Amino acid sequence: MDHEDTRDTGGLEGVGGDIEAVASMVLQASVEVHRVLGAGFFESTYEQALDLELTLRGVPFVRQPAVTVAYKDRIVGEMRPDFLVAQRVIVELKTVDELAPIHLAQALSYLKATQLWLALVINFNVPVLLRGVRRVVLGPPPL
Repeated sequence: MDHEDTRDTGGLEGVGGDIEAVASMVLQASVEVHRVLGAGFFESTYEQALDLELTLRGVPFVRQPAVTVAYKDRIVGEMRPDFLVAQRVIVELKTVDELAPIHLAQALSYLKATQLWLALVINFNVPVLLRGVRRVVLGPPPL
């Protein structure tokens, strides 16, 4: 798997740069992936499928971007969320029986490291996809 697979589709045509619009596009694409594949596959399969669906929809994203972790002005580590969409929303995919607090904490860590506001944790191992989605936010909404 290519850890820095970048798809630049020329900006945010139709999105308007709005975080909620980006989140909506991610959710629509995820619902389509789940509608076609259903539950039961490995996370990597859904990651590949969402990559394809976002590309088909012209949504700009970076797959598994390297995110550095700083401590007292020093780089102490690196993490890789599944997707960074439109430079605004972190997307983390799961295929678990039930989302656990650690999954939401992981998303919050991504937000702290990137200084972004919204992460979507999407569990594909559910009968209805939207029941497997959790929004994680860092602080109040941006202006």
